[in-house]
Amino acid sequence: MNEQDQCLHTGLTGRSLLENSLLNKGTAFSMEERSELDLHGLLPPRIESMEEQCRRAYKSFSIKPTPILKHIYLRSLQDTNETLFYALVQSHLEEMLPIIYTPVVGQACQRFSDLYRRPRGIYIAYHQREHISAMLANFKRNIEVIVVTDGERILGLGDQGIGGMGICIGKLSLYSAVGGIAPNKTLPIMLDCGTNNQQLLNDPNYLGWRHERISDDEYYAFVEDFIRGVKRRWPNVLLQFEDFAINHATPLLEKYRDELCSFNDDIQGTAGVTGASLLAAATAAGKSIENMKIAFLGAGSAGCGIAEQLVRLMVGRGLSDEQARQQIFMVDRDGVLNDEMEGLRPFQQRLVQRTETLKQWGCSENPGLLDVVTHGKPDAIVGVSGQPGLFTREVIETMAENHERPIVFPLSNPISQVEATPEDIIEWSDGRALIATGSPFDPVEYKGNRYPVAQCNNIYIFPGLGLGVLAAGAERISDGMLDAAVETLAMSSPAVINPEAPLLPELNRIHQVTCEIAIAVAKKAQEEGLAPKCEQTMLEARVRGQRWSPEYRRVLLSDS
Repeated sequence: MNEQDQCLHTGLTGRSLLENSLLNKGTAFSMEERSELDLHGLLPPRIESMEEQCRRAYKSFSIKPTPILKHIYLRSLQDTNETLFYALVQSHLEEMLPIIYTPVVGQACQRFSDLYRRPRGIYIAYHQREHISAMLANFKRNIEVIVVTDGERILGLGDQGIGGMGICIGKLSLYSAVGGIAPNKTLPIMLDCGTNNQQLLNDPNYLGWRHERISDDEYYAFVEDFIRGVKRRWPNVLLQFEDFAINHATPLLEKYRDELCSFNDDIQGTAGVTGASLLAAATAAGKSIENMKIAFLGAGSAGCGIAEQLVRLMVGRGLSDEQARQQIFMVDRDGVLNDEMEGLRPFQQRLVQRTETLKQWGCSENPGLLDVVTHGKPDAIVGVSGQPGLFTREVIETMAENHERPIVFPLSNPISQVEATPEDIIEWSDGRALIATGSPFDPVEYKGNRYPVAQCNNIYIFPGLGLGVLAAGAERISDGMLDAAVETLAMSSPAVINPEAPLLPELNRIHQVTCEIAIAVAKKAQEEGLAPKCEQTMLEARVRGQRWSPEYRRVLLSDS
């Protein structure tokens, strides 16, 4: 690449240039750039390198006294200088990941209207639905990745209305910081369908459409209008559905996944990273996934999505579809999903247990989680309930009685909603449990031993998936591509080599693992005819060549 190719051309000068976060270099503008771009006097005289800027920015970050103030600082930096923001985050990913995403992003979503400073992304309110195409056209850049939400099910916090935009912004930050997707090619979108959160409706500062959520017929028509608009504006975009409620998430995924390149991270991304973690846990416990029984606490779209991922993994290892499904127990507030239950959603009906099997347990009513653990003796329990404390001491102790290495995954976010803390699980299992959590937890000290806790974070899946899709030019995201990501991540687990090691790689390896996943995904897309074929070496070069890195380039004034 010659020097001219490494330059950025712009017609902006002076303050207008400094206010463009994608072009702004702040104190890193050279003397020549300052002269050509009318920046003299608008910046302090000292010229800094990016390393010096990062050092100064990290100092400012570190003195913020609370996590939410740290979040606000990073968002402000992102709005001012995106290149520096990503360089800083990449340098301190383990420390800053919980700040820019879960769990702190949940607080930011709850306080979104109070914290709002500068526009980012597109807001499409239901009462403005006739202008969707014009709104999308207002965004002049060529977009490759969109994250869209309707704000109805934000983490474990429920309906946050327009505050859901914070989730989209945070997720796209990780696409860029980890997946190497250029930030100018990403776009967060908020579909403002109203809110049923009365606290927001009563808040005079609330910035969203002050209206109760629209009904299903209106809702699906609104989403359809949005999808049509996106397909016209950016027909090859990767669209990620984020934090949609259970009654909408699966139907939308099933309807649109074959219409445009789309997926739902709460269903498929969560399923992918959990599936990989369970594969690693099975290896650490000396078991095979196809021989394991797994119980889920929470039978919503996330839990059922993980279960379907496990069914595919089991079938791929020799089980019939029916055999695999009978090794999975889905538990909700009414007990185990069974074939006599009424009112189940289609995606739940595929995961019911036979009542004749459950009756053999001799329970007086439909069995709950403790009954499943006692009589079904699952090798693993996975919590996606959004309810704290439901993995009780009795449940964990029973798991430990049944298995030498019980597998316990309390995945609900944020920390306030977790089914059990790692500290309790380690104590109740006498240090034998294999654990992965949804939120970050510090290592647990118990009886002189130190137990690191793997965070079952979707960051291990979706950036690599997105990078692979874009590098390959894939037209759709198939189950096979998702399975390739899962198998690749599982093989990267330290626990595969050392059963006492964490179930997921350290974050300092995340970029390497992301590239490996991207290559596997791109290769599978080609094998399935969903992307143009090319040689393996060229494919790998495409993946690495697709990656954007936060490095300053010289800014030149355009001739026009």
